[in-house]
Amino acid sequence: MWFVFTIATTLIWGLAELFYKKGARPDEKFSHLKITVCVGVVMGLHAVFVMLTEDFTYDPMNLIYYLPVSLCYIISMALSYFGMRFIEESISDPIENTSGAMCSLLCIIFLHETIGIWSVLAILVIVVGILGVGFLENHGDTDRKKKLGKTLAIVAFAMPFCYAIIDALGSFLDIYYLDMETTKLANVTEENIELMANISYELTFAIVAVILLIFMAIRGVKFELPTQRDKIIAAICETAGQFTYVFAMSGNGAIAAPIISSVCVVSLILSRIFLKEKLTRMQYFFIFLVLVGILGLAIIEGDVVFVWHVFGRDEL
Repeated sequence: MWFVFTIATTLIWGLAELFYKKGARPDEKFSHLKITVCVGVVMGLHAVFVMLTEDFTYDPMNLIYYLPVSLCYIISMALSYFGMRFIEESISDPIENTSGAMCSLLCIIFLHETIGIWSVLAILVIVVGILGVGFLENHGDTDRKKKLGKTLAIVAFAMPFCYAIIDALGSFLDIYYLDMETTKLANVTEENIELMANISYELTFAIVAVILLIFMAIRGVKFELPTQRDKIIAAICETAGQFTYVFAMSGNGAIAAPIISSVCVVSLILSRIFLKEKLTRMQYFFIFLVLVGILGLAIIEGDVVFVWHVFGRDEL
């Protein structure tokens, strides 16, 4: 069954990326905030459901203890939703998924960890791919600057990179919070520490959703939750994929992880089919390099902890 859950997770998260993009409409000024609200509502409901059905006691102080990690993930996701309004999913998603490579570099710099030569080569492939995409964005055939203006075009293209950096920081901090010897979380055990961290993250997301709802109400932004079909579907897919991920990794994580990392490929294919995104051959080539590097890292490293960071917390 673990293989079925692995395939399900990959497809569900690929669908989530598709509906995120559909919900992030360029002409809707606050669409990125509305998506954040939808995700926060669904995650909050999921957290409440888990607390009511599982046999454990949740310490509310963990909301505060885990706040630095939660904010990294939530802010990175909000920035990603903003960038989706203007950047093709085929470009933004592979760039965002380089957060794992960035987390690896943070571990090398600050934790003095070492990685093998093949991992170094995979990271270099990712870097070459990103540099190539960036060069074509600024010197190629793209007319984004003509459509959006120079400033907004630069800001929009920077969003996937901001996501990757902030998400990598959150993943790096998670190394401490999910280790029983260094965790700041209260009243946790080896068996439920991941669950406690995830509940803290989801409840924080729900609180942020309420704050954003109040902000939009003050600004007079029209937002009727039942009418946000694409945004709600994306949020449900995000949470459903998180559920199936646990079962996939509990069966055979070393094999499941590299398969799930192909969610980037699924997202690219779905964007091409349903969103009719068209890129140049050179853009596809450099994006292919990024995907090869990401999949290579997942396969080379092979352990669950590293792959956790390859995906980024917003996909778990």
